[in-house]
Amino acid sequence: MSDHARKARCVNARAANVRVGARGFALVPALFLIVVLGALAVIAVRVGTGQQQAVTMSLEEARALAAAQAGIEWGAYQSINAGVCAASTTLNLTEASLAGFTVTVTCTASTFANGAATANSYVLKATAVIGTYGQPGYVRRVVSGTYSSAT
Repeated sequence: MSDHARKARCVNARAANVRVGARGFALVPALFLIVVLGALAVIAVRVGTGQQQAVTMSLEEARALAAAQAGIEWGAYQSINAGVCAASTTLNLTEASLAGFTVTVTCTASTFANGAATANSYVLKATAVIGTYGQPGYVRRVVSGTYSSAT
């Protein structure tokens, strides 16, 4: 075998060895890229879910406040216009956005002198609740107010 043929064979053997050893070189960066993109996707989903839950709870809190205020208005109407001041009344709301709320309205009446006449003062407290305590969808709001039959 000539010297030139030996050198050509040696160069071909080296080239073959380099190609065989470099076959998995692109696999490592590709796997790293897939793992990093997967982690970013998981983080994006968690952040989006957390924001959605915060918005949902904020809406439920606003609805609970509206339900408690509706209970106060109901109690004020009952006490001032009908003269009824029940110690405790439970309202199960079924209409529109307040559906599902349970509102407990308590009333305490007292009489006071208003010049030569007497008038009544009513202290109302309304507690609006939806969901089960300790569960993620539980919301509770309490509103109170004092009303008078004096003119």
